[in-house]
Amino acid sequence: MALTIDQKQLIVAEVSEVAGKAMSAVGAKNSGLTVAQMTAMRVKARKSGVYLRVIKNTLARRAMADTSFSCMSEALTGPLLLAFSMEDPGSAARLMRDFSKDFPKLEITVVALGGKLIPAADIDRVANLPTREEALSQLLSVMKAPIGKLARILNEVPSKLVRTVDAVRNQKQAA
Repeated sequence: MALTIDQKQLIVAEVSEVAGKAMSAVGAKNSGLTVAQMTAMRVKARKSGVYLRVIKNTLARRAMADTSFSCMSEALTGPLLLAFSMEDPGSAARLMRDFSKDFPKLEITVVALGGKLIPAADIDRVANLPTREEALSQLLSVMKAPIGKLARILNEVPSKLVRTVDAVRNQKQAA
């Protein structure tokens, strides 16, 4: 059944709002996937904070025209499934990469991050980006390292004094 103009405007508005808030986007050809496979992908997407949408390319171009994903417009050809990362930049790429390994009919065609188009072959680079918690953990460990080293150095001075006094005591007792 064909969509009415009002329905198309709602879809464009919804995708435009999501694209405005998203951190990255991935487009993949989804022809040949079964309904069960798409349902499994949607369930996993909801759990990982990814917005999935099968949308006509002309509507997708209009929705992404005023966003940082306008660079994707030329690559939107054929039946596409668009995935937008809402929580961390690599979540959509991880989802699509994992599902494309399990289902070879899902072919990743376009990846955009930070307003720049990234070759689809480099999906692993985007997928390996740390999550927010991992990035904060790495930052804190880098910030904590110099303080820990300073504490060990300051603790070494009295320890060395105690070892020296103990060595002198042992030497006097032996003599």
